[in-house]
Amino acid sequence: MDLKGKVILITGGAIRLGRAITLEMLSVGAKVYCHYNQSEAAAQELKHQYPQIELIRGDLKQIITIKSIIGQILEHTGTIDVLINNAAVFIRSPLGTVTEEIWENLFTLNLRAGFFLAQEIGPLMKQKGSGKIINIADTSALKPFPSFIPYSLTKSGMISLTKGLAKTLAPEVQVNAINPGPVLLPEYYTENDRLRSIEKTLLQREGEPKDIAEAVKFLLIDGDYITGSTIAVDGGRSLFN
Repeated sequence: MDLKGKVILITGGAIRLGRAITLEMLSVGAKVYCHYNQSEAAAQELKHQYPQIELIRGDLKQIITIKSIIGQILEHTGTIDVLINNAAVFIRSPLGTVTEEIWENLFTLNLRAGFFLAQEIGPLMKQKGSGKIINIADTSALKPFPSFIPYSLTKSGMISLTKGLAKTLAPEVQVNAINPGPVLLPEYYTENDRLRSIEKTLLQREGEPKDIAEAVKFLLIDGDYITGSTIAVDGGRSLFN
């Protein structure tokens, strides 16, 4: 897919990995709709630096908001060529501490939002004959983190969603997932937490946001014969015993 001028919706696109993906898409001339919710300052800073970005705000935990966001984009462009489901929360929740609120917060944003975005956008892509969806999962989808079981479950769900969408939307639409490893570790991680994460990679180092963004670009530009796949960009974390 030639991304120049293509309409791309990136959820959670103002900070962290989403920001790196947003910048990568801008670099190839795409028309980027950068979704954000609470990251107002970061979004406005991005818009100041890159006026061509279209900012779109909304709480993806609300289905009505999802429909509104899609409607606004379609009203202005008439189409959405690419959906990148990136928005997520990462909450430490050891067994015995998980509350209903934590569970609902994780599943509603990390998994349900991606499903309903794809349910709205995927059929439109199929109808017009082309489109791509990329879901950002996590290495914990395959090897759940003991202190993050609910989070890990949401990312396992994203991989299952990827396969289901790929089957349903084929052959017109390609749907794939990316499993990042230790990239942009949480700010609350201690030095010991950080070192343990890195030691469990084969490459023995933390990844860069650009590593994920370039994998997204590869799937969009050169991945026309790839669908239903999950690409690990994790420094070998998924192979570590």
